[in-house]
Amino acid sequence: MAKTFEFWFDFGSPASYLAWTQLGSIEAATGAKVALKPMLLGGVFQATGNHSPVTIPAKGAYTFHDFARFARRYGVPLNRNPYFPINTLMLMRGAVAFQMRHPDRLDDYLRCVFEAIWVDAQNMNQPEIVGTALQSAGFNAQEFMALIADPAVKDRLKALTQEAVERGIFGAPSFFVGPTLFWGQDRIDFVKEAILESP
Repeated sequence: MAKTFEFWFDFGSPASYLAWTQLGSIEAATGAKVALKPMLLGGVFQATGNHSPVTIPAKGAYTFHDFARFARRYGVPLNRNPYFPINTLMLMRGAVAFQMRHPDRLDDYLRCVFEAIWVDAQNMNQPEIVGTALQSAGFNAQEFMALIADPAVKDRLKALTQEAVERGIFGAPSFFVGPTLFWGQDRIDFVKEAILESP
């Protein structure tokens, strides 16, 4: 059986974006396949008492500078989004919807949303801007709105978020290799090692 690892994420997390850009390198280095796990980070924060680093101004400023260092190391673009924090409920429902209904378009959707927020610095709090971004990436905005209104999609996102909390996740991104949790995009080397060492 092929090895797998889990990637738990929320679009509103710049660290999730950075980690997402490296999923291919993890797969290439280990031969493992990623299992994508959308979750609502706000729900995780509420359940665990955690908070975004930006709630402490000095920590928030440092954290983004550190993310910029990693972006340079990875060779990927990263721009501060002036509309941060982004309310990602609609966007994360979209990730679940494509995973459930149109898995062949999920990667395109992830690229569209992550880059709209963390490369193009768009205000993805605004439904009309979300619609424009989706249309430009080849999606139908009206069909998207119908997808995310599906009660099964809403329930699935709630269930995934609850599962994240129950398994000890407190922030994004988080990885699982078997039962072992790794938090943060700066733990990718440990993720690779764990996969290679796993049976």
